Amino acid sequence: MSATATGSTATGPTAIRPTATPEIATQEIAGKAAAAGDNPGELLEISLGPHHPSTHGVFRMDVSLDGERIVKLKPVFGYLHRNHEKIAETASYLAAMPYTDRLDYMCSLSNNWAYALSVEKLAGLQVPERAEYIRVITAELTRLQNHASTIGFLIQEMGASGTPLMYAFREREKILDLFESLSGSRMMCNYMRFGGCRVELPAGWLDEVRKVVAEFPRFLDEFERLLAGNEILMARTQGVGVLSKELAIQGGITGPILRASGVNYDIRKVDKYGIYDRFDFKVPIGAHGDVYDRYMIRMLEMRESVKILEQALRDIPSGPIMDPKSKIRGFRPKAGEAYGRIESPKGELGFYLISDGSPNPYRYRVRPPSLINLTVLEDMCRGYNLADTVVIFGTIDIVLGEVDR
Repeated sequence: MSATATGSTATGPTAIRPTATPEIATQEIAGKAAAAGDNPGELLEISLGPHHPSTHGVFRMDVSLDGERIVKLKPVFGYLHRNHEKIAETASYLAAMPYTDRLDYMCSLSNNWAYALSVEKLAGLQVPERAEYIRVITAELTRLQNHASTIGFLIQEMGASGTPLMYAFREREKILDLFESLSGSRMMCNYMRFGGCRVELPAGWLDEVRKVVAEFPRFLDEFERLLAGNEILMARTQGVGVLSKELAIQGGITGPILRASGVNYDIRKVDKYGIYDRFDFKVPIGAHGDVYDRYMIRMLEMRESVKILEQALRDIPSGPIMDPKSKIRGFRPKAGEAYGRIESPKGELGFYLISDGSPNPYRYRVRPPSLINLTVLEDMCRGYNLADTVVIFGTIDIVLGEVDR
């Protein structure tokens, strides 16, 4: 089995793992790494980048090679640093909200929610029912477009033509159109507010969401028929870039990468933040921790997001979208500290805030999944060929705006 999905009461297989060849399926990663280190000879040191491979941002890898085998790999970043955290400490709480859009610029609405959750804990604000449903809907739409884009870019990085990427971007465009009609912006949405949401849903917006959600499973079915059993994809992904369960846990890895390594951990289930305890959905779990499992986990997670969206769209109530106690002017949370976190599409995104009673945070700290997940890149690449590096890197799904804060 490639992956299973677990819920609060049920577990069961959700996908069969096709195998390209017995040799690929039974490769031992330790043996490959040992072969690279036993007789290194003269190592070739090269620098991959810095360049901007579209979604990842300006990034460099310093690699030491024995032939074509990777012996050492050092991620190098810092080219995009914008001093996000210190700027937020000199601005009001609300003024920092648009900066969160620029963290993971593929997932601005998820970023908004994590920051709003932290401030709400700090200030003791309650979120109305309708706003909670809107947050879930926008967050799961964000997960759909993020995972679809990640897989599209991954297949392109394997050398495929632009067709899979364009299929993914076709669906992404539909979701970004929804975000634009809701917030006025396709990517930098700035929509969440402390205690709710900025504006009410436009007329007919929920009907448009229902159309997109109803059509999305057809895209997933089409995508899987094209990719899941493709011999080239299986040869490039099965038994490649293996991350063990133990190392994933020790490294603080979260999100689809952690679950692909066989760890059943999803903050939507663990913390039940917002109203996630009301929805019936499963958590896909991998068995091998390789590139193929990380690809398949994202495919399965999109199907679970569709289930959540269908339930949220069915049950969303009418009512206010803001806590009447929330205010913009004179917003000064009492002295204290709070940490709010969510299951963003890339993993655990958290904001740690300290208030000293002034209008701006005394301390503002981001826990970014992209940076934490990037720390095991060398472990995932060591012993593999140079050509595998780009594919392994693609399954981490980083955005440099979140790494270089």
